[in-house]
Amino acid sequence: MKILLTGATGYIAKKLLPSLLLDGHEVFCCVRDKRRFDSSRFGEGNIRVIEADFLKPETLGEIPETLDAAYYLIHSMSSSIDHFDSLEKTAAENFCQRMTTTTVKQVIYLSGISNAEGLSKHLQSRLSVEEILSKGSFALTTLRAGIIVGSGSASFEIIRDLVEKLPVMVAPRWLNTRTQPIAVRNITEYLHGVLLRPDTYNRSFDVGGPEVLTYREMLLQFARVRGLKRHIFVVPVMTPKLSSYWLYFITSTSYKLAVNLVHSMKVEVIGRPNDLSNLLGIKLISYREAVEMAFGIIGRQAVSASWTDALSSQVMEQGIEALSQVPEHGCYHDKRSITVSDEEKVLHRIWTIGGRNGWYYGNWLWKARGFADKLTGGVGLRRGRRNPAELMAGDALDFWRVVVADKNQKRLLLYAEMKLPGEAWLEFALRDGVLYQTATFRPLGIWGRLYWMAVWPFHIFIFGGMLRHIGYK
Repeated sequence: MKILLTGATGYIAKKLLPSLLLDGHEVFCCVRDKRRFDSSRFGEGNIRVIEADFLKPETLGEIPETLDAAYYLIHSMSSSIDHFDSLEKTAAENFCQRMTTTTVKQVIYLSGISNAEGLSKHLQSRLSVEEILSKGSFALTTLRAGIIVGSGSASFEIIRDLVEKLPVMVAPRWLNTRTQPIAVRNITEYLHGVLLRPDTYNRSFDVGGPEVLTYREMLLQFARVRGLKRHIFVVPVMTPKLSSYWLYFITSTSYKLAVNLVHSMKVEVIGRPNDLSNLLGIKLISYREAVEMAFGIIGRQAVSASWTDALSSQVMEQGIEALSQVPEHGCYHDKRSITVSDEEKVLHRIWTIGGRNGWYYGNWLWKARGFADKLTGGVGLRRGRRNPAELMAGDALDFWRVVVADKNQKRLLLYAEMKLPGEAWLEFALRDGVLYQTATFRPLGIWGRLYWMAVWPFHIFIFGGMLRHIGYK
């Protein structure tokens, strides 16, 4: 079967793709930038990568006309506070129009459970998208889910940040909101199970795990799995804005996503009963089991996808190709080199930089810079990395984004996503027994130039020490 997979660089799509390939389907993966998608990670399956941006209908020409089914897994909640709903509406309309020119029989859409009164803007947007898709020339199957629990998922990583960093939490009242979390394995089983099943056509199903829990209960269960004793005090005085800042500063989420999450977390997300799990033979996984499974994957260093893989800056939306050519003119450069005796050992250290390993030198300064970035609304240093030993183009790496990760060429190029009065790149390259480290800064106006002059003394300390520790140890 020919299957179209939209949102292919997203968390859920990366979890679903292996099972589709294992079944022998020909999968067309839609991405905005081919360089952000490494198809070799998925073995020798029948996979084609298509560049398509559903906000730009002129880019959709590569989508084949002969299709059997399509997955609609496009969401924009982390890209805007005020306008993500209009972006989602436009993308759904363009998708629908393009699908009418194909032979697609079924579209499968992953939406949100929306049974409560007074829905959040996020859930209202999901319903609007569902309404748009239902008017298409194809059969629509909608799966409505709440909190998704799995290694690398946004909800899992946010809860992990809260539990592991705060022995005592003074938390907003939305922690008493009830929800029905579901394991990511169950989500992928549902998405795969309804594929081309006529008895699911033109129907919607609420899919959740076997338990209804409050966010407070989820935090405490998570703590028990980790063997941690935690105390949570819920106070009624935190406004949505204060709650958003609380979530933003404590966890690795962006401020845009924090705002949208807080508004969603005030709404109960409990599914209506149905027989879909019995129909598909799916055994539902409890929340505690889902957390244990997630840490099992983390322990094996086998995290295949992370919510931080999503683009987080408007500049990155130009595509990685636009950032891979580091500018020379009108820039400040910090160029250093050192002779090394063991290139393979040095290459390994380059490829494991950041995250829990830190930056090898002056880590307290890196952390201070991350904290300052958080204060100004940036991503901060808490995103870490998807995998402790692997890097690929598009990965988040603390407050950098991987632009080039070529082990054969022994080159790693990072683009800065912290708040800056300009643009910055950091490059490591190994050639003929020499490690080259280059920081490039393209200033924006007078403030950019003043910024470089102000941080230049720190660069001498940090970049010099980092090069020595990567090259010598």
